[in-house]
Order: sequence, then structure tokens, then C-alpha cells
Amino acid sequence: MSITRDNHYVPIWYQRGFLESGSNQLAYRDLTPEEHRLPDGSTRIGRSRFKSSPKQCFVQTDLYTTFFGPVVNDEIERRLFGAIDTDGAPAIKAFISEDVSAWHHHFQTLFRFIDIQKLRTPKGLDWLRGRYPKLSQNELMMEMQSIQTMHCTIWSESVREIVSAAASDVKFIISDHPVTVYNYAMPPEAEGCRYPLDPPITLKASQTVYPLDRDHCLILTNLEYAQDPETPPLVKRTFSRNFRTSMVRTDAFCRLRQLHTDEVRQINRIIKARARRFIAAGREEWLDPEIGDDASWSELRGVLQPPKPALFGFGGELFARFEDGRVHYQDSFGRTEKSAEFLKKKATQKNLSRAGACGCGSGMSYESCCRPLPPKLRPSWSERGIRERNLMLYRGIETILGLDQGRDWLEIRRSITDEHIRDVHSLYRSLWPIETDILQLLPKPDGRPRAVYTGLLHPMAITEFAIGSSLYFGELIIEHPFLHAANIQPDMSPIENPHLYHHDFIKTLYMFLTLRPLVESGHVNLIPDPAAFDLHLNEQMFHMARKRSAMMKVSVDAEPRMMRLLEQDMRRSLMSIPPEGLRAQLRRSSPELDSEGIEEAVRGIRRQRELDPLASVQDGLLGSGRGGQLSLSRMAPNFEMALYVAQATGASIVTDSPHRWREMRLAAGRQGGRRSMGIPAFAEALAASPVGFANETKGLLTVAATGAFEGYAPLMRDAFNYLVKLEHRGAKPNREAGLSARLAKLHRDSQRQLKKAAVPFSPGRVHGLFPVGGIQDNTVNRLLIMSSSEHHLHNVPMAFFIEPITR
Repeated sequence: MSITRDNHYVPIWYQRGFLESGSNQLAYRDLTPEEHRLPDGSTRIGRSRFKSSPKQCFVQTDLYTTFFGPVVNDEIERRLFGAIDTDGAPAIKAFISEDVSAWHHHFQTLFRFIDIQKLRTPKGLDWLRGRYPKLSQNELMMEMQSIQTMHCTIWSESVREIVSAAASDVKFIISDHPVTVYNYAMPPEAEGCRYPLDPPITLKASQTVYPLDRDHCLILTNLEYAQDPETPPLVKRTFSRNFRTSMVRTDAFCRLRQLHTDEVRQINRIIKARARRFIAAGREEWLDPEIGDDASWSELRGVLQPPKPALFGFGGELFARFEDGRVHYQDSFGRTEKSAEFLKKKATQKNLSRAGACGCGSGMSYESCCRPLPPKLRPSWSERGIRERNLMLYRGIETILGLDQGRDWLEIRRSITDEHIRDVHSLYRSLWPIETDILQLLPKPDGRPRAVYTGLLHPMAITEFAIGSSLYFGELIIEHPFLHAANIQPDMSPIENPHLYHHDFIKTLYMFLTLRPLVESGHVNLIPDPAAFDLHLNEQMFHMARKRSAMMKVSVDAEPRMMRLLEQDMRRSLMSIPPEGLRAQLRRSSPELDSEGIEEAVRGIRRQRELDPLASVQDGLLGSGRGGQLSLSRMAPNFEMALYVAQATGASIVTDSPHRWREMRLAAGRQGGRRSMGIPAFAEALAASPVGFANETKGLLTVAATGAFEGYAPLMRDAFNYLVKLEHRGAKPNREAGLSARLAKLHRDSQRQLKKAAVPFSPGRVHGLFPVGGIQDNTVNRLLIMSSSEHHLHNVPMAFFIEPITR
């Protein structure tokens, strides 16, 4: 079988829909014709206008071809696009017609076809290539297949209108990027429209224009913009999440408008302006729609605005009852829960002083927080921020458990009930609805120093090195210790079955309360697991982790600290055994003890559990039909999620886990073989001098107040920014020497002050990983694209491992 290497990125059958009656050729225009150098040294511009058959145009050699050594493969052209085009042709035909039953049958196929058409063009593939540090042709084809259908949910929830040019003397044109996205606030010269970028479809005023044939054009408009054309155009639409389940009416297509000639020309202007290089039409005179039209880019929006009668059938609340009795609820934006009004706030910068509290809820002043940042790099101002929600949770826990009544920790442990556990987890769930757009609340890559901690989320582990590392690496992002009950089966849920969580609740609560002063001061940013709000992200993360673990042997011996803590948790569980059970066990394990000796041992065990701050002191938690107790230990976030959050926030990664460090080192060498290390002298200086990590919050704040550690965060920021540019700019020895000199001086001054402050600390040695090109995994970059992240790094420039030093 012959190999197909000439790839039509606009299908031939689709182009034929724009032919004039009786003609088998289209008029084409090359907007940037090639220059040809002649033998005499002069140049000649290639032809810019010509006529040709659809088979000869919108085609590029080896656009989809993959290569495996000498083997050339065209399966993407034949199998993937062959199948998509086979389904797409009848779908386009169905929506040109007015057969509602055909719309229902081809509804999903239509949006799948349009989605892949947006991606399969040279412009679409260049956009995709730009989302990754580097992709081979084979990798590009794999990533293209992996993210198809990304736009379908947003499009299907939009106001869907099909306009007609049947009564117009001018018909619709097509371009080499037929799926056109228009936003009146982003003209072609705007930064967000610089090739190969298009306005994201998730922005409220972004409209998708796709000609179905010469006489019909599909226009997709976000509901909020259709209802209120004055809504902020560059703000994301409500609940702009991809890859989720949504119910919509498949018969809701407005077909009210018959466009006149000038309106068709204006739509053609938009299509032409967003083309890469080629456009085509049934007649040559239609290829210059801008002639005679002096409307500005923003004024063109009028022709795309759906009429008010078109909004009938869109929006509103939906209730669907299934045969098993379940009722599905969905609002106008696809959310399955009622909007949490108490989490919203007015986003305004009017009359906001520089010294006033910043609108993002960080607790810092506006001057030192969001004011220096462009709006696109600011966390949301219209919702309660991460810090604000954590403080609300702290206050709620105080009320639920009576922490503000002066009771000590032993009394609190004695008084915890199932209702307390249920109420706290219910409060946490209400503060973090499952439709939360966590990327809108997280800090962006704004050049400020921060680090993602990945390691054991255990109260005894987190205080050893993690919290103290905030003095060295800037704001420390730690995953929240509370579980999100929405993603747990009812029989294991802390809301439905709180009695299973007494042991775990004490540990979680202790860790949360320990971190409170650092959350308030801004040293720690305690975030929920992003996968809790995105089922697709959660599934992908689980699949990736399972695939990675199958190829990587995990050694228990590599994590002695974790094993030690797990053994301690096991002993705490044993201390919860009722007295009669303890006596029976002691008789079996220590037959030499008499009755008095056994009673003394039981009293000792019960005294020991009172002294252990993480042990439950209540009787009756085990046995008597209550079942057992869950003892959860999490090393979080996992490797992929640590990269995901670090790239989304512009952070480095910090770990005290040997296993996680091994994963980081393997990832650093995976892309293109073993990579050279940037700033090697800095890495050597970092590892050469042991440093102390304050392991009590009060001591950490005391040391921070001395100012001796203030130079570390700017140093790490400068090292981070240097590494970001290193691969393209090359090494600068003087800059690297300067970083190492600053580190040496900081080490001397800070460690002297740490010892002088006489606060508890753990000694450790910091190892740095600074690969040229960063730490990166294509699957993580893909997940960021799928999550509609628009401002993230392509890789993580640096990571750190804190190695304990035995004193």
C-alpha cells in the first residue's frame, strides 16, 4: 500500500462546499507569498492569487507523517483523520439542513470534528508545539491525539447560532485555519493574538466562527456575553473547565438570521484576519472583504452578536431524573452544585490605597502584592482566596470544637465526637465546592520566590524540615491535610461515616493547627489537591502514577523516616484497644506478668496515650460494631502533581523524601538523555554547608523577625530566573559566581543568627537539581493545557532535596 505524505489539513470534501455552482475550482489567495531569488541576484514575489481544485490546496507534505527510523508511517492521516472526516462530512451536512433529528444524531460528532479541525492545521500544530519545551514530530502527533475534544464542552454549552448567506451576493470564505476565534477586545495585533495564538474560547467575549459551507456559518457565543454584551470581555466565563460531563439541548440551534452582503463581508474579514497564510472562496472578489469597510476590529462584534430571541433554549437550571431515582442538577454553566454565594466578593480596585489589604486575600498590602502585577498574573479578586478560606476554616473549627474556650489539647481530644468530625469535614467541603477553579486562586508565575513541598503529610514529619524551608525558598505551598469528602465513596467518607476517622482526624487537626501561624504570616500557602475539583485530572494523574510506579521499584528501606512514623501510628492504634483487650494481649505476649503487673502495664499504656499529642484518648472507638479506624498516611503531592502545581505557580520543588528525589532526578535526565547541570558551583556550595531548619512555628517566626534569612528568597528568585533563560541565552560565569558568593555570605550570617536565637531546629544538607532545560514531563504539560491554564511554565527550573544530618 502506498504511503500518503501529502496531508490535507482542510478536508477536500469540506472545501467543495464553497465551490460556485458548476465550478470545480476555488479562488485562492496567498497572504504571504514566497520570495524567489533569481540568477541575476534579484528577487521575484511568487503568485499571491490563483485558482485551483480543492485537491491541490490546503495541503502540506509530512504534516502528520511519523517516522520510526527508516520507516515512514501515515496512520494518522489514514486512520485518525480518515475516521474523523468520514464522520464529519455527514455531521456538517446535517447542520446545514434543518432536520432536528439529524442534529441530535450528529451533535457530538460535529463538535469533535470542529475541535480536531482547529488543532490539525499548521497554525494549530504550531500552537500545540509552543506549549511544550520541545517536541519531536512523533511526540507532536501523540500530543495532538491526546488533547482532542478539549473544546467540546465549552462549545456545546454556548449559544449556538447558524446564520445564512443565501440572500447575500457575497458568500462565506474559508481559511487555512477554518475554526476562527474572535474577541472584540483582542485585535490581531494584540499580544494574545500573536501567531500562533488565538483568544482562548474560555474568555467571556470569545466567539467561535466556523463556516459550514458557502451559505451557512456556525457562530458559538458564551452565554454570559450573549446575555450581556458589556460583560468584561477578557475575564473567563463561569466554570470554564474542559473535559467534564454536561447536559445540553441538542435541538437548540438558532437559525433566525439571513445576513445581507455587508454582514457576510464582515464575517469574512474576521476569518481572513485570523488566517495563517491561505484563504479561499468561490469567487476571487470575495477574497478582499476589508475593501470599503472602515469598521474597527471591536465594531465587527455586532455582526456576531446573537439576537435576543436566539437565547431561548439556552441557560437556566436543568433537572434530570434517572430510572434508578437519582436526580441530576445542572445550572446554566454546567455546575452540579448551587453557587456558594458566601465565597464571592466584589472585585474592585476603586479607592483602594496602596497600603490597603490586597483584593486577592493574601493578607499583604496592595502595593506589595497585586499592584505590580498585570491583571493576567493576579489571583482572582472575585472569590475568597486560598488564605481567606483557610482562615475561615480555622475560625469554624474553633467554634465547632470550642478551641476558643481555653481548653487544652488533652481536653479537646477527649471531647471529639462523630458530629465534630462530620461538621469539620462538611465545612471544608463547603469552603471548597467541587466546581472551584483552583488555578484562578493559585498564584501565577509572577517572578516571586515560592516552592512546592512534596513529602509525607504527617504532623511529625512536616515540622522536621518542611516548615523551616520557607525561610530559604520563599512562600511554601503545601497540600492541605484535610480530605475532600466529595471524591470519597460514602462508606469511607468522613461525612457519612465519621466514626472511622477519629485517629486520622486528630493527626489532621494537629497538623492544621500547627501550620496556622505560618498561614497567617504568609510563610505557608495551604492548598487543596487540584485533582479534587477535576475528575478528568484526577483520572489522568492516577493513570500516570500507576504507569510510572510499574516501571520504578519502590524500596521501603529508602524511606526510614516514613517507616518510623508509620510504626508510631501503629502503636497509637494499639493503644486504643479497650482495657479488656489490652489485658488479653498482655497475658499472651507477657505470660510472666501477674494480675497486678498487667494492671500496671495497662495504666502505663493509657498514661502514654494521654502524653502523645497524636493519640486518641477515647475508649470505645474499636469494637462493639463500630468497625476499625482508618490510619491514613499520604506522601503528597505525587510527582506529577508536584510538577503541575510548580509549573502553574512558577515555583521550585522541595522534598525531604529520598523516593521523590529519585523521581525528580530520573525526570531531569529523561528528556533527551542526561542533561548538563546549570550553575554547578552554586549546587556545590549549597550542598557543602549544612543548614538548620526551625521546626517550631514560634521559633521560625522569631528567627524570621531577625532579618537574617531575608536574603535567601531573593537569591532563590534570581537563581530561578537565571535558569529559566539559561538554555536560550547561555551561561554567564560572572552571574553564576555572584550567586555562589551571595549564598556563602547568607549561610554564614543566617546560621550564626539561628544558633544565637536558641530555637529548636533540625540540621540538614540541601542538594540542588538545576538541569539545563528544567525538570519536565510532557504528560504534565498536557494536563495543564487540558486544565485551561494559560500562564504556566514549560518546566520546573530547579528542585531541592533536604537530607537529614544525624546530630
